[in-house]
Amino acid sequence: MSGGLSLYGLVRLAFRRWSDGWTLRRRPIPDGLWRLTLERHPFLAWRSASDQARLRELAALFLARKEFFGADELPVTDEMAVAIAAQAALPVLNLGLGLYDGFVGIVVHRDQVLARREETDDDGIVHQFEEELSGEAMQGGPVMLSWCDVEAAGESCEWGYNVAIHEFAHVIDMADGAANGTPPLPDRQTRDHWQQGMGSAYERFCATVRACRPSDLDPYAAQSIDEFFAVTTECFFVAPLSLRSEFPDVYSLLKNYYEQDPSDFVAP
Repeated sequence: MSGGLSLYGLVRLAFRRWSDGWTLRRRPIPDGLWRLTLERHPFLAWRSASDQARLRELAALFLARKEFFGADELPVTDEMAVAIAAQAALPVLNLGLGLYDGFVGIVVHRDQVLARREETDDDGIVHQFEEELSGEAMQGGPVMLSWCDVEAAGESCEWGYNVAIHEFAHVIDMADGAANGTPPLPDRQTRDHWQQGMGSAYERFCATVRACRPSDLDPYAAQSIDEFFAVTTECFFVAPLSLRSEFPDVYSLLKNYYEQDPSDFVAP
């Protein structure tokens, strides 16, 4: 079928809509559990009633599509799964869960984990080291999260930190096949505008970090352009006024991409 979905695509779309409808009717997030989730996460409770209703639906659909695994026999409770699902759904509130179709598994650890790394320097020498991780997203999944960090999201939002949103920002970044700080965008002109704006802001931030000048943004954002995108995304959703004040150009890019303005819900 030229210019539209194939017959297979139409059937798949119809099945997805039927499946989503069944999930929302038969497996909604219970009222008490949803209230508890909002109470524990002020950046979710800020939102309008319509945003919260849509977020609740997306979180329920997310839970139906993904598989949770607890590392080292960690039991993943309903409260844990819903907390993760609600935070994962926030960035795609107006974009849809399709950006997460490239993975299924979510591995939850009790605390941060040590990962073995290798790095080759400019002289060709390979260095091995261990890196402490609170989360990690890989192309095709799974997504790894430290529950200790996720659980503290209600407090850590005060300094713009949110490991769940950070890692799902990486998933969004990789949805077009590359982890390069540029999420899927509709055309070359939009991509060029994005890369120019984010690239310029990233270079300014790296200069700030090198000069040890103060910034509300986590210095980890200077690691790479994809980390800059993930760190600014988490700050955008949990500490929007801070990001808007320091990086108004980045805030504008993220607002246009995510089709949301979190600063509308925060008292100045």
